[in-house]
Order: sequence, then C-alpha cells, then structure tokens
Amino acid sequence: MVIAFLSTIDITGVQEYINSSSLNLQEFLENTLQWINSLGAVGGIVFIGIYIIATLAFLPASILTLGAGIIFGVVWGSLYVFIGATLGATAAFLVGRYLAKSWVKEKISSYKKFATIDKAVSKEGLKIVLLTRLSPLFPFNLLNYALGITSVSFSDYLIGSVGMIPGTIMYVYLGSLAGNLALIGSKSKPSNIILHWVIQIIGLMATIAVTVYVTKIAKKALEDENL
Repeated sequence: MVIAFLSTIDITGVQEYINSSSLNLQEFLENTLQWINSLGAVGGIVFIGIYIIATLAFLPASILTLGAGIIFGVVWGSLYVFIGATLGATAAFLVGRYLAKSWVKEKISSYKKFATIDKAVSKEGLKIVLLTRLSPLFPFNLLNYALGITSVSFSDYLIGSVGMIPGTIMYVYLGSLAGNLALIGSKSKPSNIILHWVIQIIGLMATIAVTVYVTKIAKKALEDENL
C-alpha cells in the first residue's frame, strides 16, 4: 500500500536537487517506509531516527510525513513526525551554532530575509521562530541551521517548534487518507464505508482550513515585521 501510493508522487524537483547523486531517492524512501512498516512495534522509533537524519541531510521529509499517515495513522503518525522533526531541527540548530557557523553563513548568504530574521529574533525570539515555523515562506531544513547563528535562545527555538504542528497534521492526514483509499475493495475496508468517508473528508477539510488560516495569520504577522 505504501509503495502504491508513493509511486504517484512527482519528485522530479527533488531528484534535480540531488542530481550529484546516483541514488534514486523515491525508490529509497519507498523501500525505507515499507521496511519500517514491517518492523511492528519498533517501527515508530526507527521512523523517528530516519526522520532526524533526513532533516539534517536536507532530504525532503514530505514523503516521510505522508508515509507516516499511511503506516501509523493520523494520531501516531503526527506524533512520530513531530518528534522526529523537532529532534532533527534541534540537532541542525546546534550544528549551526557550535560546529559549522562559517558553512551556514555561506549557505544563507543569498537569502536576504535571514539577515532581517536575525535582527527580529534579537527582540522577539520566540515569536519570530513560531511564526517562521507556521509560515511556508522559509525553507525548513535550511532555516534550522540558519537560526543557529542568530541570537535566538535555545529555549525559544525549542518552544517555537510547536509551530510545526498544523502543517504536520495536515500532511499526515493526507497520507492517512491516501492509505484508506488504497483499502477500497479490500477485506480491510470499514463496514459502513459511506459514514467512514464522510468523517474522513470532513476531517481533512477542517484540517486544511485550520492550517491555511493559521498560515495566513503567520504570513501577515511576518509581513508586519518586514520579514
């Protein structure tokens, strides 16, 4: 089921991003998710570990996030993704702050917004981190490292991670819905399929609506901060 769904995802842009490598990223992630699905109870722990590595390595975690919905469902999938993303983001922050400042500065030199963020976090660290987590305007993986060289405190950075929750739930929900679609016609389908799908669709619409609304508010707040 995992393979069937992920094979429909267009990751051309991702493959161009890693064109220096011969690794077929989509196939690798498909196989990884299938392997995690076969691990049973320890699958969640392994998934979190892989998510941390993906975050540190600038790999597109969206496929893993969608896959979490298929494998673990909305509740556990969201929890595992949030833990993995938070730990991965924290590790990247610490690398940027203590181990690779010069490298990070070189990477973000072409992003003018980061200079503005640095000034903003010196005044309202938690607020800015939270807003940038809620807004899709900033590249997640790079932002983790970039915030490490700003003056934001570690505690504010860590607390600001809650801003990842709306987007996480939305993507995991999409993955879960795709997984349920794959069950149509199988013996595992719900007994009352009409009611099941009404609840699923309403839940998805509500999740997307909340995520879009929160994102819009965050974007407006960042614009007010001239970010």
